[in-house]
Amino acid sequence: MNDATRMKFCSKCGAEVALRIPEGDDRARFMCESCGAIHYTNPKMVVGCIPEWNGEILLCRRAIPPGYGKWTLPAGYLEDKETVYQGIEREALEEAGARVVDLQPFALLNLSFISQIYFMSRAHLLDMEFKPGFESLDVKLFGEMKIPWDQIAFPVIFETLRLYFKDRATGVFPFHVKDIRPSFVL
Repeated sequence: MNDATRMKFCSKCGAEVALRIPEGDDRARFMCESCGAIHYTNPKMVVGCIPEWNGEILLCRRAIPPGYGKWTLPAGYLEDKETVYQGIEREALEEAGARVVDLQPFALLNLSFISQIYFMSRAHLLDMEFKPGFESLDVKLFGEMKIPWDQIAFPVIFETLRLYFKDRATGVFPFHVKDIRPSFVL
């Protein structure tokens, strides 16, 4: 566990926490030294889509780190009390000003080394009314041959696009489940 993910204080009483194995558990958890609360940490769920329009894909050029200035699909963390599809629709609107419809499950990608799970869906753009959101410098439609492959922000997005174009060539879109490893190379 690195310092960035280290919890220091209890969210219930404010006292310091320590990493210990609770009785009956099999792994270390943050435990409050004062009130005894056990703080469980779980992977973050990232949701996103592959917005399609007449054979082209909408990509967003990132305005924030990591990957500042590089291209990605509209995706982000699922919020509390939000369904997967609500999160996908919100992220498309926030990052690309895009309204998406006809969401179809496409891939579940595990990034266990950073405790993230990506759920990616195929989607159709409702219209051509899209524009950069506050996290994007630009948004643009790309055909397969025009995708800026060397400027894709994240290996998980690169792999999602690779799977999509491979499936599109056959016209069959199975649901993919894949582990992305830290050694994944673009």
